[in-house]
Amino acid sequence: MFNNLDSYNIILASGSPRRQQFLKDLGLKFTIQLKEVNEVFPKHLRGSEITDFLAELKSQQFKELKENEILITSDTIVWLNNSAIGKPKDKEDAIRILNELSGKKHEVITSICIRTIDKKVITNDITTVYFKELTSEEIDFYINHYSPFDKAGSYGIQDWIGLIGVDKIEGSYFNVMGLPVHKLYIELSKF
Repeated sequence: MFNNLDSYNIILASGSPRRQQFLKDLGLKFTIQLKEVNEVFPKHLRGSEITDFLAELKSQQFKELKENEILITSDTIVWLNNSAIGKPKDKEDAIRILNELSGKKHEVITSICIRTIDKKVITNDITTVYFKELTSEEIDFYINHYSPFDKAGSYGIQDWIGLIGVDKIEGSYFNVMGLPVHKLYIELSKF
């Protein structure tokens, strides 16, 4: 479907297995390149401004793109009560975060930065997620049997907690998993 991209080498700068799978599912050929990034953002930024900033910051680590390369970087946060929630630091932090999300709605915001040697596009998507009241037993079970430590908000909607704890969502399911695939498709189709 992406005949327009045949002459490009696509670089995905993400260690996320979910993002990698999404690109495979789109039929894209790509390589993975990771660079260390200190994910610090100015405190005055809010919501999608944060993820836009961090996705672009990650792309800036790739100083020397070649003529035929497309770089894709991305960042996801959970936005609750006017503050950003990233990945948990440890088990206690994951418990605290899930207790905070319990019984409330929050937003999952993901930004994508697509860059070539002479073009840069930043786009984002926002999905609202409604959690039921979670019991401490459900939170403990999830943390002990699944891997919430590499996920913004300490959960994966595709995991057990998504099956039992999410009442509804408004927006893209794939965005909650870490990539607004429909927006990536639209932007790559323009190359």
